[in-house]
Amino acid sequence: MPSDLSRVAQAAGAIRQNVERVVVGHSRAIELLLVAVLTEGHVLIEDVPGIGKTTLAKALARSLGGSFQRIQFTPDLMPGDITGVSIFNPKTDQFEYRPGPVFANVLLADEINRATPRAQSALLEAMEERQVTVDGTTYPLPRPFIVLATQNPIELEGTFPLPEAQIDRFLMRLRLGYPAPEDERAILHRFSRASPLAALEPAVGPDELASLSELCSSVGVHASVENYLIALATASRGDPSLALGISPRATLALYRAAQSLAAVRGRAYVTPDDVQALAEPVFGHRLVPSAPARMRGGPAGELLAKLLERVPVPVEESWSLDGRRYP
Repeated sequence: MPSDLSRVAQAAGAIRQNVERVVVGHSRAIELLLVAVLTEGHVLIEDVPGIGKTTLAKALARSLGGSFQRIQFTPDLMPGDITGVSIFNPKTDQFEYRPGPVFANVLLADEINRATPRAQSALLEAMEERQVTVDGTTYPLPRPFIVLATQNPIELEGTFPLPEAQIDRFLMRLRLGYPAPEDERAILHRFSRASPLAALEPAVGPDELASLSELCSSVGVHASVENYLIALATASRGDPSLALGISPRATLALYRAAQSLAAVRGRAYVTPDDVQALAEPVFGHRLVPSAPARMRGGPAGELLAKLLERVPVPVEESWSLDGRRYP
């Protein structure tokens, strides 16, 4: 593997080791979060209460260094509580802008579906364009800017489901699931006294993270892998079981995420396995089943699995663009 790209794998290993000092038994989710961070994409962590969603988000944020802010989303949350407000200063006879908590490298949007659509929409511009506009003035957000949002999928009372436009801003949606018995025993021992979060130190800084993200974009993607990704998107748009297929934004998201996953796994090129490994977390929340499919009870995950089975996987001896194999 080229020496520059090896930095990505080394840094990813350091972040993973750091997070695993706190989080037990979620290695797959941690790897996907690393991919999202290196792609500078936002993540929606969706699961039942008590699984460790907030703990995972906090552990990742502390491992990345930089600034961290948490917003507890509630029905009375206002857009200005997120983006900031302009306040009149009688001494200067002018309005002064007071930045909100969105101005952070890592923003934890806890229980995002408890806020009203008006408050949720305050994040749209920030998540897509990395900037906020208040009273006609645009303010750039720091880089990297990553939103880690959590939500509980089973409670309906007092919640406001995220619209498709908001969901599409998330690079991935993750579900953690319950831990295995041996992992739950480790959790009991690890958290029996003080939380290990308190002693967690950053593994990388924000400037280094931005540099690593740029390196990931240099990972090679063979033409046949590109064709495979485009074929998946095209097939989804013509699938009668889907009312909403894969958008070009989603295709580009998976392309970039696959580059980061390859770098994390120590490769300088993307394989179809990378595309398949990321298909569910990147595409799953963007697909909308048609009315007949919903009546049959077919969830989007099953429809995506059938789509992956239907589209032929390209076969090549080597996916590296220069013909060399990397460890």
